[in-house]
Amino acid sequence: MIQNNYLTRFSLLITSLIGLFAFFWPFLMQKNSFLSSNSNNAGFLLLILVPLVIFVALADVLQGGIDSRSLAILGVLTAVVAAIRPIGGQVAGLEPVWAIIIIGGRALGASFGFVLGAIGILGSAIITGGIGPWLPFQMLVAAWVGAIAGLLPKLKGYKEVIMLVIYGFFVGFFAGLLLNLWFWPFANGLIPEISFTPGIGFNEQFSRWIRFSLLTSFGFDLPRGILTATLLSFLAKPLLKAMRRMTKRASFNNPVVLNA
Repeated sequence: MIQNNYLTRFSLLITSLIGLFAFFWPFLMQKNSFLSSNSNNAGFLLLILVPLVIFVALADVLQGGIDSRSLAILGVLTAVVAAIRPIGGQVAGLEPVWAIIIIGGRALGASFGFVLGAIGILGSAIITGGIGPWLPFQMLVAAWVGAIAGLLPKLKGYKEVIMLVIYGFFVGFFAGLLLNLWFWPFANGLIPEISFTPGIGFNEQFSRWIRFSLLTSFGFDLPRGILTATLLSFLAKPLLKAMRRMTKRASFNNPVVLNA
């Protein structure tokens, strides 16, 4: 069972704020700012993001935020995410891992979803050798997807499934838009209408980012959203029921009373 202690919430907040800056610094940059003159060195944020994300993931476990039953589920789901992520990952955005992360976060809470998303992506990267400057950004996006699933309104039955299906569809675009931000400012050879230019103003910069995403990743984002929504429509109800039942089972530490 997940316990939302204040330390966990605070660490999640700090990590997310740093993560938001790591993604959205291009929109805060002025033409002659420090970031503008050192934008090619923005990768130093990796040195901050990776340890923080790992710390948040481990803190919730070490400080008792996740009990033994939830920890067992976390281990299983993390292994599933790490194993299936390479399957179809490079084929038109067909990535089933998002459905697993959403279901895990929904069943066991926001902090569990954050941990599952971050550690699952890290584990997959270690297995496949996919460690690079993109990794902390992928970890953060997956962590946020899982956390938001746990923060969605409390609904039951088919209403909850419909809500998750809609959320899963938009996750396809949400993930694509955010992940474009880690490399878009450094992409060379782009036409002016979609290229990053320091100091042109928020509105124009935002429009260029959206146009860049539509032209370069929409063909991946749409299939990702459709697949995630489809998987959730079939898997959400049985998996949510199973995971919730597992976390509510009586602990072995509880006394057993036998009636005469």
